[in-house]
Amino acid sequence: MEKAIQLKVRKDLDSRQQLNVIKLKGNLISKGFTEIIHIMDKDDEFHINTFETAAEHRSEAHNYIAAFINSENLSDSISICE
Repeated sequence: MEKAIQLKVRKDLDSRQQLNVIKLKGNLISKGFTEIIHIMDKDDEFHINTFETAAEHRSEAHNYIAAFINSENLSDSISICE
């Protein structure tokens, strides 16, 4: 069974932050966590990016995203919705 993971992404990003968010999404796809990421507006400040991953990969995906956010200093730009 697949489980959805949601990311809250700030709309107002500088070019470095935008590049890193795109890199994160590309890595999620290339590492096989998902095949597609859906984007929708949350409000004037944020987008919600949603993707499904296999239940057995959910924890690994969470850990990968958290490590990426930390290593690229993106904690003000992107977060995992719980």
